[in-house]
Formats: sequence, C-alpha cells, structure tokens
Amino acid sequence: MELHYQTLGQGQPLVLLHGLFGSADNWGSVAKHFAQHYQVMSVDLRNHGRSPHSDSQTYAEMADDLLKLCDTLGLSQIYLLGHSLGGKVAMQFATQYPKKVSKLIVVDMAMRAYRDRYTQLMDHMLAVNLSQMASRNDVDRALADTIPNVRVRQFLLTNLINTEGQLQWRINLPALKANYATLIAAVNVHFDQPSLFIRGERSDYVNDRDITELQQHFSQAQVVTLPTDHWVHAEQPQLFIQSVEAFLTA
Repeated sequence: MELHYQTLGQGQPLVLLHGLFGSADNWGSVAKHFAQHYQVMSVDLRNHGRSPHSDSQTYAEMADDLLKLCDTLGLSQIYLLGHSLGGKVAMQFATQYPKKVSKLIVVDMAMRAYRDRYTQLMDHMLAVNLSQMASRNDVDRALADTIPNVRVRQFLLTNLINTEGQLQWRINLPALKANYATLIAAVNVHFDQPSLFIRGERSDYVNDRDITELQQHFSQAQVVTLPTDHWVHAEQPQLFIQSVEAFLTA
C-alpha cells in the first residue's frame, strides 16, 4: 500500500504517525518546527487521511506500509515518532525492522490491551445520514446529543470532506470498526536502541505499571511525563518539542 505523506524540511528523516481518527494534518506547527532541523514526513496511516482504504488493518500490515514508504523514498534509517495508535505502529515497526530506526519516540501509548473506548462513537458517526447534511455544522448538530464533548466532535469533523457537493467521511469508518478489536489488543514489541516514551500526567493511557513493562521490552527507554491529557503535543506543544529535541540531539 502506498501511504500518503507530507514532507517539510531537509536533514535526517523524522517520520510522524498520528492516532486513531487522525491524519498527517494533526502535526501542524510541530512538524513545521522540526522541519527547521529535519526532513519531516507526516504520514497518513491506512484507512486514514488521504491514504488508501483496506478491509484489513493489523499492526504488522501498518508496519509493512511504512517500510514500503521508506523504501520508496530511499530512507535507510529514520527517527520515528508516533502518538496513540501511531505509537503502537511505531513500536511494531521498530520491532519488525530495528535497523531502520535509529531513535524511537512513543507518545502516550503502552503495549498492553485497551478497553473499548470508541465503538459506540463510531456507531454514532455511521448513524448520521450524510446525504441529508448540507454542511459541517449540520453534522456537528446531528452528533451533539450522542457525542457531547465539543472538542472531540471538532476533531472528528476534520475527517469530513465534500466530494461533488456530497459530504462523506474521509476515514474508512466501517473498516476501523471491523478492525477495532485488533487495534486495541496488546502488541508483543521490543527494541534495543534509544527510545523515549512521553506520557500525559492526566491521561490514563500510560500508567506506572505500563512503564515497568515498557522498560522490560525497550532496553534504552527514557520516560517523560508532561502536564497534559492524552493529546500531549497539542496541549503542551513547547514542552513536547523541548522533550523530543533533547532526546534527538543527545
């Protein structure tokens, strides 16, 4: 599968992977900052953004997608950074292709299985009859009762596109729902090169027990905790950038 990606800057390749329901666009100002020193590639995972859709979505497949992109671009070794779902993909890629990764950064994601947080949310999105919606505001109002969190709704609505006058979801919601059990399952990963795990202090995605497990599988793991919820890089971009820069330049 040929993934869609955006490139900024020149230098050592730094590949950025978004989380569930996200896209390369999510990295915004963070990507622009790192482009001052690195060749930054923000990638759309399969079934997300502008990348192709597929009925299947395993971590091994997503790692292979990234390998194909690296090979196509002639990238022999990369810095790899992933948030949430992208963090698990990054860990899987580093496990399958350790020689491709010189340094690994995982943002607010552990290797354990997670509870089902989003099946109901996807059902609510799929239940909206987009053929009867004239604007993003119409879809926002249609989701307001079932997804009351405004910030969550606004994030999900970034996936709405207008094709020939018809609104549709750019992400492949049916496939994401069908593969969701795989996406929240535990992964058996390890990596012996330098790794940085950044977690949000107010997030429940990475607890102290998770850190202990990660340190057993990532022999050179460092851990940074920032005063945020799950969206670490969006909530504290400067602290996030400082943490990543310190790790990459050490």
